[in-house]
Amino acid sequence: MDTSIDAPAQGRPQRADARRNHERILSAAKTIFAEQGIGAQMDDVAAAAGVGVGTVYRHFPTKDALMGRLVAQHFEAIIGLERTAMGIEGPWDAFASLITGGAQLMADDAHMRQAMLRFPDSAWEHARPQTATVDELGGRVIRRAQEAGALRHDFSVADMPMVMCGLCASIDIPGADWRKLVDIILAGLRA
Repeated sequence: MDTSIDAPAQGRPQRADARRNHERILSAAKTIFAEQGIGAQMDDVAAAAGVGVGTVYRHFPTKDALMGRLVAQHFEAIIGLERTAMGIEGPWDAFASLITGGAQLMADDAHMRQAMLRFPDSAWEHARPQTATVDELGGRVIRRAQEAGALRHDFSVADMPMVMCGLCASIDIPGADWRKLVDIILAGLRA
């Protein structure tokens, strides 16, 4: 259950300053959790966002809710990649775009990449709806590529997190070329 306050209470639109604070809190939280790990305090997030700690708690009643919103936000970006992939005509190209796009997403956001490695399971629970959608849409793209004879038949949506974790780990290695690793992985997955 996501206890963050993303939707306006009682159907009222959020004030512009509240929306700005919300985004500043999320941005600051990514940085703070990446730098300090899950031991970081809500006070640290508030200071980095330039808001009072009460403002942070109005938007996110618990630290898990804040971390969970960051996880959910990341998976919403992946859902966007999957929807784009579903619109790509070639089944292999659609699948390859998921792998490449996911790696690029993590390469572009070092703070989120580091933060997600540190989040406890309780924070991930807040993103269950998003992760279920990621699995459902990703499964469709995978099955389509397999049915076209383009993707190995022993690959499943359950394998995606391990592939992406491996790619993410390579992003942080100095001098490593994660794009080359993407090419190697895709070559190995091609039927």
